[in-house]
Amino acid sequence: MHGNSMGNVNFDQARFNMVEQQIRTWEVFDQRVLDALHTIPRELFVPAQMRNLAYADLSLPLGGGQFMMSPALAAKMLQALNIQAEDSVLEIGTGSGYCTALLARLCKELRSVDLSPELLKLAIERLKNLGIKNVTLEEADAASPTWNNEGPYDVIALTGSVPVLPERFKHSLRVGGRLFAVIGEEPVMEAKLITRVGEREWVEEALFETVLAPLMNIRKPRQFAF
Repeated sequence: MHGNSMGNVNFDQARFNMVEQQIRTWEVFDQRVLDALHTIPRELFVPAQMRNLAYADLSLPLGGGQFMMSPALAAKMLQALNIQAEDSVLEIGTGSGYCTALLARLCKELRSVDLSPELLKLAIERLKNLGIKNVTLEEADAASPTWNNEGPYDVIALTGSVPVLPERFKHSLRVGGRLFAVIGEEPVMEAKLITRVGEREWVEEALFETVLAPLMNIRKPRQFAF
């Protein structure tokens, strides 16, 4: 046992500092989002050997080419999506389960999919330990055009970036529904909020520039192949 190898990180203090210094300074003021960030212990969602980095403003590797969003980016995503207590939410990319836990705190029901059975097993365990029950986890390749996402949803959150947003995600929103995605390729990606305002009408809002690891298996559309 490396009982003390974590140093003496005071996680409660670190969590408080994260919210005050990283999240608020990046203009996240939605009290429900801040409450969720204060409540969900991020140290339980990071790989054990990185626990002391749980509250650093970093995107942490989860293995297999997957990464955790930085806390500030997760917070910005949640604020942009403006999740209501009655909302039904789809998360593409469960990853560590941290965003899953945050989303679950804010919505009525959540469906979260990931390609990795290993990560899903860990996420199920972590959510169970926190008593979170309004989540359905599923092993699936959401990047595949044949995947049935059984919408519509009030909210869709993509926790990995996409070079181009697949149209079918937009069609899985209810009218009034919101989708968050980081679109583009390194070094320039843009976080966008897409709102379905009518049967055939969507409004796209550019939020900020950022960099985020791509969703697993997401393919570039053919016309971009040189």
